[in-house]
Amino acid sequence: MAPYTTPEQLDAAYTTLQQTFKSGKTKSIAWRKWQLKQMFWLIADNEEAVVKALHADLNRHDFESYYADIGALKKDVLAHLKNIEQWAADEIPDAGFLFKTLGGARIRKEPLGVALVLGTWNFPFIVTLSPLIAAISAGCCGIVKPAETTVACQDLMAELIPKYLDQEAIQVVTGGPEETTMMLERRFDHIFYTGSPRIAKIISAAAAKHLTPTVLELGGQAPCIVTPSADIDVAAKRIVFSKYLNGGQICLAANHVFVDPSVHDKFVERATYWLGQYLKDDGKDHAVRIVNERNYDRLVGLLNQTGGNIAYGGKTDREDKFIQQTIVTNLTMQDSLMSEEIFGPLLPVMKMSYQDACTTTQNLEHPLGLYIFSTSQPEIDYILSHTLSGGVTINDIMMHAGVANAPFGGVGNSGRGAYHGKYGFEAFTHRRTVVNIPSWFEYLLGFRYPPYGKEHISKVTVGNPPFKKGEGMADQSVGRSTQDVVKGLMGMTVKWTLLALVLAMVDARMGGRPKLLEVLREGMDGVRGRLPL
Repeated sequence: MAPYTTPEQLDAAYTTLQQTFKSGKTKSIAWRKWQLKQMFWLIADNEEAVVKALHADLNRHDFESYYADIGALKKDVLAHLKNIEQWAADEIPDAGFLFKTLGGARIRKEPLGVALVLGTWNFPFIVTLSPLIAAISAGCCGIVKPAETTVACQDLMAELIPKYLDQEAIQVVTGGPEETTMMLERRFDHIFYTGSPRIAKIISAAAAKHLTPTVLELGGQAPCIVTPSADIDVAAKRIVFSKYLNGGQICLAANHVFVDPSVHDKFVERATYWLGQYLKDDGKDHAVRIVNERNYDRLVGLLNQTGGNIAYGGKTDREDKFIQQTIVTNLTMQDSLMSEEIFGPLLPVMKMSYQDACTTTQNLEHPLGLYIFSTSQPEIDYILSHTLSGGVTINDIMMHAGVANAPFGGVGNSGRGAYHGKYGFEAFTHRRTVVNIPSWFEYLLGFRYPPYGKEHISKVTVGNPPFKKGEGMADQSVGRSTQDVVKGLMGMTVKWTLLALVLAMVDARMGGRPKLLEVLREGMDGVRGRLPL
C-alpha cells in the first residue's frame, strides 16, 4: 500500500491548485480537451492493470470490470469531448427585446474553481474518475481521493494520475478518515462525494462552514414492485442479476422486492432458477467478494437475525469474505433485513399489492432507484404518481443510470445534485448572467432616478392578469387551448400593426425612408457589436 498523503503534501497540493485556477489556465477549452484525452489514455493504456487491481480488491471478473468501469469511463470521456464546446458556449436567454437584443444578455459558463472529489470502493474507478472528468470538462482544478478500502485500486490511481494528468491542476491524495477530515477543513469551491448518507452528513456539515456547494451520490433501500401483469420470468432474471453484479454492492441494486401475492410463488421459483444459472454451484469460485470484514460481519448479522425463510443460498465464509446470493421470503417490514440498506447479495421478497407497496415505500427514505415490473400503463402511472426516487427503471434494473445526457442523482436521503453528461458539466459550473446596458438607454430608463414622481408609476406597474379573480381548481385549464392560440395570433397582429404605425410616424418625421433605413442600420450595427457572434 502506498503511504498516505501527509499534511504538508496536502497543503502544497491545495496551494498549487488555487494558484493554477487563478491563473485562468484551466478555463481554456484547449486545456480541457487535452486533459480529457489524457484521461482516455490513462484508462486505455492501463486496462490490464485496472482489471488486475479490481480482481485483487473485489475478486471481480474481467467482464464486470470492462462492463462497469473501463468501458463506461471511456464512453464518458468521449461524450465530454464531443459536447464540451456546445456545453461551454454562452447561452442567450429569452429576455425580451430590451435585454436580449439591445442589451446583448447572455449566460456565461464559469468553472466553480478547485473541486474535491471523494470516491468510494464499490466501483473504484468509475465513481472516482467520472466526477473528475466532469470537473475537467467544466474547467475546474481538482483534488481527487480514491477510497482507501480498495487498496490496489487506490494505489494504481495514485500512480497513474500524476503520469497522465496536469499536476498543476489535478492532484491525487490518499488516506483514511483522518486525512479526509484534514481536507474538509479547507475551503473548496465544490465537493463531490459518493458513499453513505452517514458520511454525507459529515461532509455537508464541513461544506456548510464555507458555503461550499456539494453533489452527494448516496443510496437507499431501492424497491422492486412486481405487479400481476408483469413478465415474471424476465422480472426475476433481471432483479437477481443486480444481486450478482459486484456482489450486490451497488447503490442502485434491488434492496427488496414487493411482489403481488398472486404471482409471488412463481416469482420466487424463477428467481431461484436464474440465480442457479448465474452461480452454477455456490458461486464461490467466481462471485465478487464482500469488500472487507466489517461489511461481511454486518451482512451476516442481518442474515442471522432474519425471521424469514431462506429460499435460496445462505452459504458464507468469513475467511474468504464470501456470501452466496441469498433469497429470503416470508418476512415483514420489521425484519432485520429491512432495517437498513443491504448493499450486498441478500434479497428479501415480500408479498404485497402494488398499492400497498407504494404506501410502504412512501414511509421509507426516498431511494436512489425504484423498479417497476408491469405491462399495465395504469399500474405504472399509479406507482410513479405515488412514490418519489432519484430515478426509475421500468421492466429492468438500474438502466436509468445509463441514459445519455440525463441527470443521475438522488433525492432526500439518497443524495443531492446530479451528474452524467452535461449534468456533470453543470454540477461544476456557475451560470453567470451578463448584460451590457448602453448609455442611450437613459432615454428609456431615466424615470428610475430620484426625485421620484407619481407620473412615472404607470411605467412600473403590472397590468391586469390574464385570469379572473375567484377562480377555483376546477376552473383551471391544462395545456394551450384554441382560445389561447387565437389570442396569441391576435396579439402578434396588434404588435406588428403598432410597429408599422410607429415606423410610419418616424418615417414622416425624419424626412423619408432612406433616412429611416440609415438610422435602423446604425442601430442594428450597434446591437451586433454587443452580441456574442
